[in-house]
Amino acid sequence: MSASVLRMGKWVAADEVFAAWTSGDLKRMLAALAIRTNSIDRHFLLLGIVRATYKQRSNPEMRRLCLQVANQHLSECGEILPALRINSGGFLPSVPTFQHLATVLAEDGEHEAAIKVCEQALSYDLKDGTKGGFKGRIDKIRKSAAR
Repeated sequence: MSASVLRMGKWVAADEVFAAWTSGDLKRMLAALAIRTNSIDRHFLLLGIVRATYKQRSNPEMRRLCLQVANQHLSECGEILPALRINSGGFLPSVPTFQHLATVLAEDGEHEAAIKVCEQALSYDLKDGTKGGFKGRIDKIRKSAAR
């Protein structure tokens, strides 16, 4: 008997993308990038890769992968976030890819690109879990750029 997961109110078979992101195995998650799946499991796969590579961003290859997959995740948000909202009972949970990407870009001196990421997060009404939110993050990036 195969496992099923609840996605947007319907039970669907758990696929390799689900198995990959729940495994936490970066190699398995990277291998699953090319597999078509539902928007929810796609979101968690991309987020899992970003989280894993962000933690290792001092390694140039992990930093490159973090930037690549984070940008891919953001480019797919138009499709992913509406499904995530439905799957989450009408609200959007935190999407750490935005803060991770903004941080890496700012660390790389790409301040305007980091600000654009924060502005995109604001356009989706996302929260980053900090008191100042993405607006405060933008202010910090601007202050850093001015130095």
